[in-house]
Amino acid sequence: MNIIVCVKQIQDPEIPASKFRLDEAGKKVVPPEGIPPVINPYDEQAVELAIRLKEQHGGQITILTIGDDSASRVVKHALAMGADEGILLQDPTFEGSGSFATAYILSQTIQKIKKFDLILCGRQAADWDEGLVGSILADNLDLPLITLAESVDFIEGRWHVKRVILDGYQVFAVPSPVVLTVSHELGPPRLPSGWGIVTASKKEIPVWDAKFINIETTKTGADASRKKLDRLFIPERKRKCEKIEGEKPDEAASKLAEKLREAGVL
Repeated sequence: MNIIVCVKQIQDPEIPASKFRLDEAGKKVVPPEGIPPVINPYDEQAVELAIRLKEQHGGQITILTIGDDSASRVVKHALAMGADEGILLQDPTFEGSGSFATAYILSQTIQKIKKFDLILCGRQAADWDEGLVGSILADNLDLPLITLAESVDFIEGRWHVKRVILDGYQVFAVPSPVVLTVSHELGPPRLPSGWGIVTASKKEIPVWDAKFINIETTKTGADASRKKLDRLFIPERKRKCEKIEGEKPDEAASKLAEKLREAGVL
């Protein structure tokens, strides 16, 4: 069994809001000093699911991520948890890629790998919360897709997937290969072991560029994005208090009602 898990490096969601700074001209977040990026927590749960399946059925887990040199850190985190191999997808033309370009880069990489039975992604990224890449990836590869997977097993040659819905769950049985996005209902991921951390730290992560995976560079980067970021800013929240007075309660109530009508509330 060969499992591919797509992961993303993001700013730590636990960073206090006071630590965030924005470069409004550059339309990007300025990383806080001394606080390194982390693996997207939803992707970490996808890694956990892959390891559980490997423990039950054997096989190999390959981690894919797109980013600069620092993104190898999230690959090594997954290796320390129990994954086997990792690949860093890095090229100047990848910078600023949106969801469609990201899915295109990943699908080209997966076709280069060729041998796989299952592709896992987190349900969404905890920074932009779009949750599109897994679905687009499945479409690019012309594979079945099941989103919001809570639990998965491989029985008699088919993937049996329990999928979360608003008022319960659904159960699917699909042939291999398939793309799944993993929901947080899976449960907390394991912590990397000490030996796993040591082993992962010594592992060299191969870097694949656009040429190696046959990328059409016109389909990646900010220029290829299907949407444009107009403005990135921290909203200002203001409060205004006005005291309504009257000689009698009904007079104050009448004045309050008039104010609410002027504000369009009534």
